[in-house]
Amino acid sequence: MSRRLDTLRRWFDSGQTAAAGCEGPEAGRVDWLRVVPFLGLHAACFCVLLVGVSPVALWTAVALFAVRMFAITAFYHRYFSHRAFSTSRAAQFVFALLGATAVQRGPLWWAAHHRVHHRESDTENDTHSPRQGFLHAHVGWFLTRKAYPTRIEQVPDLAKYPELRWIDRFDIVPPVVLATLLLVTGIALERWAPGLGTTGGQMLVWGFCVSTVVLYHATFTINSLAHRWGSRRYETGDDSRNNALLALLTFGEGWHNNHHRYPGSVRQGFRWYEYDLSWYLLWLMSKLGLVWDLRGVPQRVREERR
Repeated sequence: MSRRLDTLRRWFDSGQTAAAGCEGPEAGRVDWLRVVPFLGLHAACFCVLLVGVSPVALWTAVALFAVRMFAITAFYHRYFSHRAFSTSRAAQFVFALLGATAVQRGPLWWAAHHRVHHRESDTENDTHSPRQGFLHAHVGWFLTRKAYPTRIEQVPDLAKYPELRWIDRFDIVPPVVLATLLLVTGIALERWAPGLGTTGGQMLVWGFCVSTVVLYHATFTINSLAHRWGSRRYETGDDSRNNALLALLTFGEGWHNNHHRYPGSVRQGFRWYEYDLSWYLLWLMSKLGLVWDLRGVPQRVREERR
């Protein structure tokens, strides 16, 4: 009973993970009680059969997929994990909040696990290698007890910011606020703009649940498929692959073999024809003075062959 109460507290306060017993022989097992919200979000997508759809709800889902995908790929990954560019503390905070609304935990947790992945890529110490099974790499790894704590020792550069630590500890707050705002917006549109045919249920189910679940599995393909499916330009010592389809789906993350060869680059499409939307948007932000010190790809790396 005590363990279940600890787990319930961790739904709302990730700082409780340290007291929940995440070491030992059971650390690698799935924590099913903690998985309930993850499974519930998937199940909620079937509510589209009950609420129907409207253009406003559908485009809201598309827009939130795009905004949050950019927050994950450009900031959670390229900025927080790899420090591939610089930005202001205010922008850092805003994109940490946006990234947290994707329900992929907080920026410190995300960056810490990703840094370990690069250091131990496709070895027995890799947190999400497909060598341990496709499902493990795609979803299984972060559902285990040992994956819940933030490995704070991996991100001392980020841990010095109290606002980032707060987002990381209470990472459930941003998505709950987003879901609530979508529901309230839908109710308001239903009342004051009935011609749009939009309801609170539609905005919640399409704008939050469907958009988030699609975003989940698009992001997760980089851990699973991008280490199994595609071509290899560089010999990197791991199984990373370049995959144009995944790059299209994830705003440039699919050029994964490129990325594993030179993780510090702000762009992952090393050739002009390698589509990388996150890089294009970051370049535009640099012209507006919102980000700077964008780290490129050395010419010697560009000219290498496997």
